[in-house]
Parts: sequence; C-alpha cells; structure tokens
Amino acid sequence: MIAPITITEKAEFEIKNIIANKNIPQDYFLRVGVKGGGCGGMSYALGFDKPKTDDQQFEIAGIQVLIEKKHFMFLLGMQIDFFEGDEARGFTFINPDVPKRHDL
Repeated sequence: MIAPITITEKAEFEIKNIIANKNIPQDYFLRVGVKGGGCGGMSYALGFDKPKTDDQQFEIAGIQVLIEKKHFMFLLGMQIDFFEGDEARGFTFINPDVPKRHDL
C-alpha cells in the first residue's frame, strides 16, 4: 500500500534526530493522526507510539510510520515539513492540493 503522506528532508532530519537523541524506545514508531473537527476545524498530531490493531504501518524516508485506518482519508496527500523561524519552530502539515492564500 502506498503511504498517504510524504515527509520533507527537513522533517525527516528532525524526526530522526528526535529518535536518536530523545530515548524513543525501539518498539515505538512515529504516529501521524488527526484530532477534532469542531469549530476550529481539523488539527493534526505527531507523536511516538506502539502499533495498535487498527493501524496501517508504512516506511517513509526510513521512518516507521503508524496511521490509524480511520485517519487515512484525512491525511491523504499531506506533506509533513519542519519550519524553523525567528519566533517559532515545529512540524507543519501541508496539503499541496490546497492553494495558499497568496496563490488565490
């Protein structure tokens, strides 16, 4: 099965750095999911977790990734990137199929 998400080189570097330096157990994988959907809309989540029975497992850029089956359709086409600016840094979820505001 083809992975529903992609991971940029910057995000790949940061994820691998976290795995190597934050004592993530070897039996934990990167979990990508969605939360909410209320007034604020859908938000995305990243974390490390053990596989569960309703997970799909993928290897993306050498990283073992878990996605719950029910989240699959919400993540389809998403790209995980890492942003580092003067005031903030962190992972971002980008849907390349949705035009940015300045593209409208």
